[in-house]
Amino acid sequence: MFRKLILLTTIMATALTASAEFRWGPMVGANFSTFHWKQDLLTTKGLTGFQGGIATELMIPGIGFGIDLGLRYSMNGAHENFGDFKVWASDGIENQNVWIHTIQIPLNLKFKWTRMNGFEQILAPFVFGGPVFNFNVATNRQPALEHPAGTVAMQCGGGVELFEHWQISGGYSWGISYQIRTLKLDNYSAQPRGAFVNVAYLF
Repeated sequence: MFRKLILLTTIMATALTASAEFRWGPMVGANFSTFHWKQDLLTTKGLTGFQGGIATELMIPGIGFGIDLGLRYSMNGAHENFGDFKVWASDGIENQNVWIHTIQIPLNLKFKWTRMNGFEQILAPFVFGGPVFNFNVATNRQPALEHPAGTVAMQCGGGVELFEHWQISGGYSWGISYQIRTLKLDNYSAQPRGAFVNVAYLF
């Protein structure tokens, strides 16, 4: 299913290139993240992180279909209770906030309502969904954990475009590969999950 989605997105991007309307602009937002562990052992409490970067949009004029891409920095994480378990407490590892700093490339299919008798020039709702490719670039000190070079997630959401420039959006993202894994316990890993809210201005 994931491969088919990537193929469909690639084909659509190629078809759009000749006639589509391209826009770009800055984006900032917040994420409300947590980790989903393979087994119920650690107690995870979500944290609020930051994200920002460049948003782009490639839309077919008149019918409202297109894609949006992005390049952004994101900081996501959660609070984990390592110190409550002897396997980690014996090494002096305490409960801690786990932060992951990533470079993200979202690739979404998008539909925007553009035929509303001119009202879309004031407010145009849209929905989107697609994969997000995350490249891990830094972490805080995490003596109990290791992490891969990157991970893949899926996201979906919606929002509104105001006055043909401002876009306010929100949605939910869930990892389909792991982002962190414990060093001591074999194959005990967690995927990132969480909601997000973004504001972008497209030129």
